Amino acid sequence: MRRSTSIYILLFAAVFGAAVYFNSRPKTTSLDTAADTPAPVEYLFTVEDGLPTGIRIESKAGEVVDVARNAENTWVMTQPIEASADQGSVEAAATQVATMQILERVSELSPNIVGLDDHPEYTITLKFTSGVERIVEIGVLTPTASGYYARGEDGEIVILGESPLNALLGLLTNPPYAPTETPLPPTLEVGPVINETATPQP
Repeated sequence: MRRSTSIYILLFAAVFGAAVYFNSRPKTTSLDTAADTPAPVEYLFTVEDGLPTGIRIESKAGEVVDVARNAENTWVMTQPIEASADQGSVEAAATQVATMQILERVSELSPNIVGLDDHPEYTITLKFTSGVERIVEIGVLTPTASGYYARGEDGEIVILGESPLNALLGLLTNPPYAPTETPLPPTLEVGPVINETATPQP
């Protein structure tokens, strides 16, 4: 009888100790859960804007490149000269517009120290299939070279990812002229063969 009583006492103590342990553990708060949730990815332009139909890039030094889709939906250059455009180069840059990700909002920075004063490093004007036109000013690279300081139409300074912008700025540094076909050398006309050896007279 005493042994049974001792067993019940030990079991009760074990259950009581387990209950105390689980109740005394710190509970996970909603703040802890929120800290573990990654921030949503934010892009500069939305799907409602549509696809780019025109890209104009102007540098602080005054260099300009301007490409647009014509009535045949073909990319053509209007600046620095009117010419056919390399479709692959322009399309590759245009597809990067939708991937321009906002890495960070840094509205507390002064525009003057990040290349966004009255004359930004670059000004990009984009036209979309929706009919809207968006202008974004580009400043200098961040100290880590992971992105560019930029300012949209709302005036807020943000950091944009470096890779998509480099693809667009490449249109300015290397204008996408259509490759020209190298003409073949003119065909030489072959006339009658003249035997210059004197024919002996009889």
